[in-house]
Amino acid sequence: MDWVEREYKLLASYAVFASKSRGRRYPEEIHPFRSPFHRDRDRILHSAAFRRLKYKTQVFIFHEGDYYRTRLTHTLEVSQIARTIAVALGLNEVLTETIALVHDLGHTPFGHAGEWALNEMMEAEGGFEHNLQALRIVDYLEKRYIGFPGLNLSWEVREAIAKHSKRYREKVELHDEFGLNAPSLEAQVVESSDEIAYDTHDLDDALASGLISFEDVKDLEVWQIAERLIPKDARQDRELYRHYIVRTIINLWVTDAIKTLQQAIEYNRIVKVDDIRSLGDRLTCFSQDTQRVMQELKEFLHNRVYAHPEVLRRAQDSQYILRELFKTFLERPDLLPAHFYARIEREGIRRVICDYIAGMTDRYALNEYEKIRKQYKKI
Repeated sequence: MDWVEREYKLLASYAVFASKSRGRRYPEEIHPFRSPFHRDRDRILHSAAFRRLKYKTQVFIFHEGDYYRTRLTHTLEVSQIARTIAVALGLNEVLTETIALVHDLGHTPFGHAGEWALNEMMEAEGGFEHNLQALRIVDYLEKRYIGFPGLNLSWEVREAIAKHSKRYREKVELHDEFGLNAPSLEAQVVESSDEIAYDTHDLDDALASGLISFEDVKDLEVWQIAERLIPKDARQDRELYRHYIVRTIINLWVTDAIKTLQQAIEYNRIVKVDDIRSLGDRLTCFSQDTQRVMQELKEFLHNRVYAHPEVLRRAQDSQYILRELFKTFLERPDLLPAHFYARIEREGIRRVICDYIAGMTDRYALNEYEKIRKQYKKI
């Protein structure tokens, strides 16, 4: 098979080789032209959950404008950044891309505001966390094949989904399958790429929306560093100026991640995948200087964007909608679609309602709220 030969020619010794994958829960024949990770990637791209990311909020509700990032465009941007880093380090680009494409599959409508609302409503069931919901989607909720539920993804992709969760160590039921050691370097690269993407693009969207101004950001160290590197002519046009700054910051941080990881690989004498896992924790992905300016930007975004009164108001409205939908379905489970209703006896009503609401797009949640409010006057 050509893809096996290509892996041995192109990948570093510490990369994850598809030919050495730990396999799938339900064994399948190896495809002659596509590696297991190619097939995983394609299954994700063709999934209903991936398509729904188009109308799920990143920071700005989808109907506020067609310029702002959605979960789908954010996911594609993470993939692009992660693939650049992966290729530079000799990692498995296809596995990296696959992990990037699946990493936000479990997000609710209305961004983190929606997640907080579902976490509250699911408190008695252990709460809600979008990474663990993504694992539930690919293992169970997607229905596309005879003989097994879900997408039957490779162990390496599923491990990356599980360990992307901040609550992974609490989920002891996953430890026997995935262990407590560090995930693959491909998974770690996606985590760092996610950080680069949402910091820079939330900054970009906040500037484009007018929530913040150039005057507000001019004292940020990373802004000042980037400004010294862009062409002088770009400063004469506000839109060009913003694009050049954001693009320069991304390039600086991607370059820093590559150099820092190369140094960490050499320092820790990493020569195979098991060397990465045996460290027990993730490698350092950014230099101290970059970590400092990233933290300054994060604090700025938290204080001036995520905590902006208008953003908070919309988040509160969104949470109210999801809470009221959840309460209404608890009172009237017959309002659920038939295929969800049929699962209640087996899985419990809260779990079923959570799956239904978590899978909604912003638009669908708003329409469902309006429909129930008008027809049943319950909310």
